[in-house]
Amino acid sequence: MTEIAFALADRLTTLGWTMATAESCTGGMIAAQCTDCPGSSRWFDRGLVTYSNAAKTELLGVDAGLIETHGAVSDAVARAMALGAVYRTHARVSISVTGIAGPDGGSDAKPVGTVWFGWCIDGLVYSERQFFTGDRQLVRQTSSKHALLGLVKRLPFVS
Repeated sequence: MTEIAFALADRLTTLGWTMATAESCTGGMIAAQCTDCPGSSRWFDRGLVTYSNAAKTELLGVDAGLIETHGAVSDAVARAMALGAVYRTHARVSISVTGIAGPDGGSDAKPVGTVWFGWCIDGLVYSERQFFTGDRQLVRQTSSKHALLGLVKRLPFVS
């Protein structure tokens, strides 16, 4: 996954942008991948681990009613987390992740391995749902990789 973080670092440095993360089920893994890159202080603003619903509301400004209506693992909450990470930091782009890594916590509607992603890039928000299989650690690692790749794919190219 280091190659992805280096590609992200190169793109953000070229753009002159910084990023923030809003992580739930990944628990800071995405921020750790970013800060493993030398020089990350030039393009990585901060990582927020908002594991609880209260943290999502208090740190990111996610409306508690949104969580109550849609659940923490939802498109609406992933999008609100991504927006909150940009609005409440100095970053121009963000990644958000909220999901069910397991081994418990899943339901018929949202089984273990359900993960919602959000990306806010220069004011535009993108989201996506994925289902990952494997144990808790694998779901978290795969989610982290997917989140970073998703941002790299969505960032504008500059020469």
